[in-house]
Amino acid sequence: QAPRGLSAEEKRVKLLEIFHETKDFYQLKELEKLGPKMKGIVSQSVKEVLQGLVDDGLVQADKIGSSNFFWSFPSQRGAMMQGRLAVAKESQAAHQTQLADIRTAIETEKAARPDSDDRTASLAKLVVVKKEIEELETELSAYGACDPVKVEEKKRAITLAQEAAVRWTDNYVLLLSHFTRQHGVDPTEIKKYLGVDDEYEDIC
Repeated sequence: QAPRGLSAEEKRVKLLEIFHETKDFYQLKELEKLGPKMKGIVSQSVKEVLQGLVDDGLVQADKIGSSNFFWSFPSQRGAMMQGRLAVAKESQAAHQTQLADIRTAIETEKAARPDSDDRTASLAKLVVVKKEIEELETELSAYGACDPVKVEEKKRAITLAQEAAVRWTDNYVLLLSHFTRQHGVDPTEIKKYLGVDDEYEDIC
């Protein structure tokens, strides 16, 4: 009696061995007899295993007359793997070229950006004014709106500071949006490449 308990992968390997060892063509009913006899594959599972091998391109099938014939030679697997490797290499080369183009474009954009000293100063001023407005709001929550003129002055100051900061960050925002939309690049990768750390906060 044929041994039982083979895993699905073991059945695939052993069924392929029948083709490779005999180098012959078979019909399903022949394989259902040879499977248990030669490799211990339960005859009822041969059809399913065979179909899986055909779907994966490891076994060829063709209809001759009214009968279906199956075959596989050792060279087929190697040829298939070489084909997959060639496709993978082409894909890798395409991605490397795209990455190089993106890096070049980023460098061009960085070179075209004006000096960022004013932008840094504007951001620093914005932080200070934000803190002042927070302190003022805390005071107003305790004493009420007792000095509306001062409140308006502070709000005007923070608005002007924010507008100044936005002008210096427009190029960065546009660059990030462009490469994210046009090239499918992860924004995190672009920020890392440009040296933008986690403390950076977009200004809306």
